[in-house]
Amino acid sequence: MIKAGIIGGAGYTAGELIRILINHPQVELVFVNSTSNAGNKLTDVHSGLLGDTDMNFTDQLPYDKIDVLFFCTAHGDTKKFLETNEIPGHLKIIDLSTDYRHKAEGNKFIYGLPELNKEEIRKSSYIANPGCFATAIQLGLLPLAKAGLLNTEIHVNAITGSTGAGVKPSATSHFSWRENNISVYKAFEHQHLTEIRQSLTQLQTGFTEDINFIPVRGNFTRGIFVSTYLKFDGTIEEAAKLYQDFYKESPFVVVSNKNIDLKQVVNTNKCILHLEKHGNKLLILSCIDNLVKGASGQAVHNMNLIFGLDETEGLKMKASAF
Repeated sequence: MIKAGIIGGAGYTAGELIRILINHPQVELVFVNSTSNAGNKLTDVHSGLLGDTDMNFTDQLPYDKIDVLFFCTAHGDTKKFLETNEIPGHLKIIDLSTDYRHKAEGNKFIYGLPELNKEEIRKSSYIANPGCFATAIQLGLLPLAKAGLLNTEIHVNAITGSTGAGVKPSATSHFSWRENNISVYKAFEHQHLTEIRQSLTQLQTGFTEDINFIPVRGNFTRGIFVSTYLKFDGTIEEAAKLYQDFYKESPFVVVSNKNIDLKQVVNTNKCILHLEKHGNKLLILSCIDNLVKGASGQAVHNMNLIFGLDETEGLKMKASAF
């Protein structure tokens, strides 16, 4: 039985991670650390867990009782924590923040996109979980990068649910502003572009083309829907074969020959892809749940790989029919 702890337990990704871990057949959730909520029940914050757990938040960090530690902390806080605290050598670390996603000297974290780095993840003790936009966009482009076919600028439009902005209310996340509304933010400058380019370059070393990324705030709570297009000289059959071959060993990626929609992935760890050829352009649609495949589900997938479990253990959630 894998024993797990969580630091930063009050946010949306933490709530989703708790839900997955307490239902995982090979995991015992030992503690959820939250200084501001210490002593309160998890269900006081994550009401959807009512009836599933009687655990309380704690301000303690009993490292000796766990095998893996998840960080659901604000960006920048994981790095500060690891630099100021002594972590036992046996402990596996999975960080859901941005702190260690970018390669740099002295960074021993492996970028935790299983469809790209599965074997490296299996051998690692330190995992940097990818960003939600980055996950959905990369999964739509990796097969082309592997084939060396990213030789033109890439156009990406992606719409995300309000949970992507975190649990703390802001001017652009509260209901009265978000409902019946959409807006663009960080056009061409989103922070996930760095990790996207890093992964594409890993497969296609000469990739230097522009990625024109327009992020959109959606008027729904969960999910990311990405529309990507670029020039492609091959046929749709050739493109489909590239994608089917690339993802044949990836249990959570589905390539659909039918048009797709967001409800197919909400509350699941799936990414569904759909390809269309329009003239000399290839359209790639991809969708994920930003809190599951884009965050906590992917973190558990990484944990499964590290500990030698079946990749899908604890992650066989089904989408709602409606």
